[in-house]
Amino acid sequence: MPAPQVPGGQRQVFRILHVSTGNVCRSPITERLTRQALAERLGSSAAGLVVESAGTWGHEGAPMEAHAAQLLHEYGADPGDFMGRELLDEHVIDADLVLTATRDHRAQVISMGHSAGLRTFTLKEFTRLVRAIDTATLPVAASPEELVERARALARAAAALRGWLLAPNVEADEVQDPYGAPLPYFRSIGEEIRAALDPVVTALTGVPPRGARAGRVLL
Repeated sequence: MPAPQVPGGQRQVFRILHVSTGNVCRSPITERLTRQALAERLGSSAAGLVVESAGTWGHEGAPMEAHAAQLLHEYGADPGDFMGRELLDEHVIDADLVLTATRDHRAQVISMGHSAGLRTFTLKEFTRLVRAIDTATLPVAASPEELVERARALARAAAALRGWLLAPNVEADEVQDPYGAPLPYFRSIGEEIRAALDPVVTALTGVPPRGARAGRVLL
């Protein structure tokens, strides 16, 4: 569905699209962990950030891979009501930020056109760039509308830094595919994804993770 509109043509929501290959492992895990982190920090106030996923060779209508669903259960995230999707032009057109598992996925998204280059990153690439941004320069997200503006500003700032902060090696920007692997490998991939998402969600919302907030209170 197209994003809701507000007067003046401004979109009410900021759409984040996670992309992997089959849309049954990495991108569903990342989608649901992102939703969980946003809900934990902002509750219903995070409604302006819409998080979805798709696959470049997506298994349309397929359920999430069983180990991926188990991993989400272990993290307390919701794997329910998921169906795989094949990446379509409309998904890229609607997305304000596309975060892919690998550089190959990023290249495939950009090759679809739709001026996707400036808003498409690998997840780990985006994390690296976000860490270098002074979040004090971003709009304060005191309302759902300001949250959307903050997300837009963060995406623009990351795009501006892309050519300046290079990955230390080829693998640094990649999340490997756990499909067909045992559960312990899924858990290691889940930890990679969670570690990459944490600074991104903090920058998007301006709210640190629960443990960091608790620690700060104790000081």
